[in-house]
Parts: sequence; C-alpha cells; structure tokens
Amino acid sequence: MMADEGRGRPEEEIDPVTEIEIEAQESEDLDEAMREAVAAVEEVESRSSVQPAAAGAPAAGAVAGGDDELAALRREVEELRDRSVRTLADFDNFRKRAEREHAEQRRYAVFELVRELVGVVDNLERALAAEGDVDDLKRGVEMILRHLLDLLRREGVREVASVGEPFDPSVHEAVSRHEGPAVTEPTVTRELQRGWVMRERLVRPAMVEVAMPAPPSAGAADEGGPGAGAASEAGTAPPED
Repeated sequence: MMADEGRGRPEEEIDPVTEIEIEAQESEDLDEAMREAVAAVEEVESRSSVQPAAAGAPAAGAVAGGDDELAALRREVEELRDRSVRTLADFDNFRKRAEREHAEQRRYAVFELVRELVGVVDNLERALAAEGDVDDLKRGVEMILRHLLDLLRREGVREVASVGEPFDPSVHEAVSRHEGPAVTEPTVTRELQRGWVMRERLVRPAMVEVAMPAPPSAGAADEGGPGAGAASEAGTAPPED
C-alpha cells in the first residue's frame, strides 16, 4: 500500500533557482570526491615507488595487492571525472534553457494585454465605419472607453483621484496655483490631465490646478497685537486731576 501511494502522488515541482543550487552543490561534491580520489592514487603510487634498500625485495603478493588497489583507485578517478563532466554539461544546458525561457517571458510579458487591446481596436474601427449621426458615434465611443477602462482595471491600473483632494506631490503635478479663500490646505480644484497608477507604481502624475489658503490679512493680525492692548489700556486709564 505504501508503494502504491508513493506512485500515485504527483511529483513536486522544483523552482528553477533551487534546481540550479542543487546541481551546483552536486558538482562541488563531485569535485571534492575527485580530489580525494586523486590524492589517494598519489599516496598509493608514492608508497609503491618508495622501497627502502635495507628491506630487500617485497613479496609478490604485496606488489600484486598494491597494483590492484592502484588500478581500482584509477578507475574510480575516471568514473568521477566522467560524472563531473556530464554534470557540468547538464548544468550548463539547464542554465542556458532557463535564460532562454526568462528572455521569452520578458519578451511576451504583455501578450494577454495585447490580446485584449486588439479587440478594442476592432471596436474603434467598427465605430468609424458605422453610419449614423454624431450621437450614435458618441455612444459607441463611450462604450469602447468603458471597455478599455475595465481592461485597465483588471490589470491593476486605476486613475489618480484629483479634484477636491488635498494636493499630493507624489501623484499630482501642479501647473498653476491660485488663492482659495474657502480652503485651509492646498487643494486640487481642476484636473488638466488624468494621472494613472499601476498597483503601487505611478504611471503618470495628474496635471492639476491647486487652490492655496489665503494668507492672514493685515487687519486681523493687528487686532491681536500688542499695540491694540496698549491702546485699550490707554483708553481705560483714569483721568488726571
């Protein structure tokens, strides 16, 4: 039952970046194993070549055993070298394939949006080719505009709120300013060109006119000044004898 459940479970998808890291780690492990195998071969060769003269000729069995061990280590080195070369080749092919796929995604990132926009173009051409008065043409263009706005909103594009809103330099661009007695802070009074935001990024700021609060008048400033207080005190002083 456990084996059947394992075969029935879908394979987990591995992120391309994670797969690259795994293959890179396997390549490093193979390189380390090759270095260890080469070091072992060199050690065996050095042991077999160094023979003290006082010890006499080694036994035939010892020589044969050393040759077998050396041959086995050399075979291991060749196998590890072949595995390393194949792994590096596979890793390079995977890297190139991932780069091609990434470039393809960037090239056709707006493919679905373009698919919708060509439908808007079709509707505009039909509106231009249709016969009717100006009102009919206007209604057709309004329908196409609503379609286009709905399409932009589905893509996360929305208008920048302007008229009646406090002036925000991060989304508004003031092209003119005038005094507004009824406002207490800089406020947008007219939108000359609509601004757009795509999700959290500004596409284009709104060009607006801004009403500024009126500065305090000179008479109002004088009413509460120290001169007025002094004049009041002078007016209420008792007459001299």
